[in-house]
Amino acid sequence: MGLRFREEIDLLLGRVYRADEDLEFSTSNDLHIVALRFRLLRQHGFFVSAGTVVCTWRGGSFSTRGLCGSKTRDLLSLYNAAHMAIPGEEALDDAIAFARGHLEAAVNKGELKSPMAEQVSRALGIPLPRSKPRVEATYYIAEYEQEETHDAVLLELAKLDFNLVRALHLKELSDITLWWKALYDEVKLTFCRDRAVEMHFWTLDMVPWDGCSRARIALAKVIGLGGMMDDVYDVHAPFEDCQRFDQAMQRWEESAVSVIPEYLRGFYLQIVRQFNELEGMLKSHEKHRISYLARAVPDAIQIYVQEAKWSNDKYIPTFKEHTEVSLMSSWASTLCLVASAFAEDDVLATEQAVQWGLGMPDMYMACAEITRFRNDVASYQRGRNRKDMANSVECYVKEHGVTGDEAAAAITAMVELSWRRINQGCLEMDRALLPAAARPVVGMSREVEVIYLDGRDGYTFGSDINHIIDRLFVDPVPV
Repeated sequence: MGLRFREEIDLLLGRVYRADEDLEFSTSNDLHIVALRFRLLRQHGFFVSAGTVVCTWRGGSFSTRGLCGSKTRDLLSLYNAAHMAIPGEEALDDAIAFARGHLEAAVNKGELKSPMAEQVSRALGIPLPRSKPRVEATYYIAEYEQEETHDAVLLELAKLDFNLVRALHLKELSDITLWWKALYDEVKLTFCRDRAVEMHFWTLDMVPWDGCSRARIALAKVIGLGGMMDDVYDVHAPFEDCQRFDQAMQRWEESAVSVIPEYLRGFYLQIVRQFNELEGMLKSHEKHRISYLARAVPDAIQIYVQEAKWSNDKYIPTFKEHTEVSLMSSWASTLCLVASAFAEDDVLATEQAVQWGLGMPDMYMACAEITRFRNDVASYQRGRNRKDMANSVECYVKEHGVTGDEAAAAITAMVELSWRRINQGCLEMDRALLPAAARPVVGMSREVEVIYLDGRDGYTFGSDINHIIDRLFVDPVPV
């Protein structure tokens, strides 16, 4: 619902930021309010010091025995707020560890009542600032209804809004599914993952506004094409075929199809034609953007060839070598740029966001790290495809002489640092660019957290996230 009232929320948070004494929310010293205030301000691009949160927390008294409802709420707010930390804020590490320890103990002992028990469990899995807001809404609407003091009008509006947006998403999903079925049948690469729903699911938090259907559809198409490329190089094609496919991609013209093995020709032609169709989705003053995106595909193919060579040679690169290459094959920066490029100008400041993204900002690289490292840790836990090159976990194991679990833990810690760089980037950015430039980055990183939670791979194994898909697409919110 916050998307409906973006300007009003921004104005109100501006008053909070200026410590407007007419607002109790601006001046309260209650830990829950202090932490909530800190989180909301930082999430909306207002820099506020962590000192007030830390001092309020350390000045409080928390018992490890029997958390009452208000203490649990305080700790949950502290835990979620502390995940808005930026590099160098070690005191918030202590806050996370403290809150997490008490919350986990309360869950394990069965001390918490519904709905607080469910809210704590979800946050321990994915902290609130990193969860998909629309998924969280499917739970919170029902939980809010249980509160005796809930606002009936607000509740009804939230339900109606959710179902209206769901109807829009289903229409988009219908269009994407028809497109994907035709493409999948045309290229005849049956070893590729058939994931139309997951493609659309991935887009929902990157460009969440109602007026951005074009961006979500374009983004889903690029995700689908990228997934096929990934499967061709990682799963099926011999190294020699990968090289020939790369030769054609560098020419980027239909006549180059003659150098490609027969079974890949239809796919190559579809890549070129699909990007021509994507250009047709742009308005005349936007069409220059497609050249930036079209260049990204041959660049990605060259990265795939390098990875295929390592796999073919059975070479395990250093962790640094691996990271420099594999971050580009994660598609994170390309997808963020697609999201900005296809968002409608009358909704967001898209041209400025595209120009910002072309500079390959650190936020893009941080998002790529989250994507690559979460994927690799999940692959390590599940067991990777035998044709895949060594992933970052295996490279780290070889280089540092540690166990796989130790390497996975070290890489997971790197993900935390990447999130903090994203937080910092949002605070340093012109706030007018946050929706068009930063939201795709934050949204993609959130998608990754959901897709790879607890070592699952919700894109490769769609059944892993069926329960989430059902909540978003199948089951309407009862009104």
